[in-house]
Amino acid sequence: MPRSIDYNKRLLKQLRDPDEAAAYLNAVLAEGDLKLFIKALGKIAEARGGMTQLAEKTRVSRMGLYKVFSDRGNPGFATVESILSAFNLRFSIQPGKAPAR
Repeated sequence: MPRSIDYNKRLLKQLRDPDEAAAYLNAVLAEGDLKLFIKALGKIAEARGGMTQLAEKTRVSRMGLYKVFSDRGNPGFATVESILSAFNLRFSIQPGKAPAR
């Protein structure tokens, strides 16, 4: 019988790849839930070395990052942009689909 694969370990391994991380964040954004997006950023941080490494790249304290990724986190755009930049990712705006008439 095949062994089961730990979903979290597999996800963390995939999120090390910038293309996979970008696809993951785009899928989460499509859900329209900002809290879920912040949680997804936290997952990528975990995959890419944790809060200490991210703190060094963003110049946001580790404690500040833990607050950002907490259930009560409400980071500003500049903070999110800084985190994305540390992951070598960026926001991109695309036109939406016109509503059906």
